[in-house]
Amino acid sequence: MRQTLVAGNWKMNGSRSKNQQLVNAIKSGLREGTTTEVAVCPPAIYIPQVMALLQDSGIHWGGQNLSQYTEGAYTGEISASMLLDYACRYVIVGHSERRSLYGEDDALVAEKFVVAQRAGLVPILCVGELLEERESGETEAVIGKQLDAVIEAAGVPAIGEAVIAYEPVWAIGTGKTASPEQAQEVHAYIREKLAAQDAAVAEKVRILYGGSVKPDNAAELFAMPDIDGGLIGGASLDAESFLSICHAG
Repeated sequence: MRQTLVAGNWKMNGSRSKNQQLVNAIKSGLREGTTTEVAVCPPAIYIPQVMALLQDSGIHWGGQNLSQYTEGAYTGEISASMLLDYACRYVIVGHSERRSLYGEDDALVAEKFVVAQRAGLVPILCVGELLEERESGETEAVIGKQLDAVIEAAGVPAIGEAVIAYEPVWAIGTGKTASPEQAQEVHAYIREKLAAQDAAVAEKVRILYGGSVKPDNAAELFAMPDIDGGLIGGASLDAESFLSICHAG
């Protein structure tokens, strides 16, 4: 049985005071005995603060991105070892905003996945299609290509030690959400694709949904057989909303 994971991606939001209020509210509001695994991914500059606030809480934390390089003259970049210095468990790799705004292609995302995993981080690998790709029937081809790049670089067994997040790009920050059935269809495709190469990996890997998950749709989404939680954007910045999603698992 796969444990539900709800991971908050704060993106470029937060301040020391807001972070403290948010994290303390999440800690105090998380129900005792909640079986869902909870994680937050703040901007890198706030990871030390979040680590201090979450010590011994049972809530994990992680980075939103990392460099494909281990060290060197790469101004502004953050390495896997730097994230590990602050006890990060997770790192988001290949988020659609990194792909679209910063030109990260499938090969670079695969490289980052390998670097993260070799260092001991758990990559949250984001895959997903644009609206025009969905409308032209290319969803599976696009996601298949994104997965194949990582499988070629890391091997299928490595996928079993990671997390996949399906984020339909057309449903991020737009208020649009794939219906639970639409999301399940893509999640099932991902699992079936992996099962064709390794049934154990396909059964083990957690596949999150990441497209405008909110308190009023989380339970229905998480009830789908191949949806194992959510990668939460905007709703992760509001403690009440985030907690409602965590408790929906």
